[in-house]
Amino acid sequence: MALDWEDLTGVVVIGLLVGALGLTLAGIETVAGFAVLDAGETAVGYLAAGNFSVGILSTGIFSVGIFAAGIFSVGVFAIGIFSIGIFSFGIYAAGFYAVRRHLKTAASGEPQS
Repeated sequence: MALDWEDLTGVVVIGLLVGALGLTLAGIETVAGFAVLDAGETAVGYLAAGNFSVGILSTGIFSVGIFAAGIFSVGVFAIGIFSIGIFSFGIYAAGFYAVRRHLKTAASGEPQS
């Protein structure tokens, strides 16, 4: 049985978010110099929110993370106007999932929507 990475990404994201929640509840505010929860003009943390944010769960105008939501977002799950990631949703979305689905549809001869 071949390992399908699409099935594992959701589990990894949930695991990382649960880890961040556990660290926050335990009173640990930073790990390796990065804030567990971070919000501000430039935010770098596991749960980062700001204009320029980098983190596992990242929300902002320019966001980079495993789950990234913003105008310009890069991540495994990227949601935004300009988004790049495995699962990308946006006006200009470049994602392996979208490309793979398109190629599968083209190979099967089904009409594309």
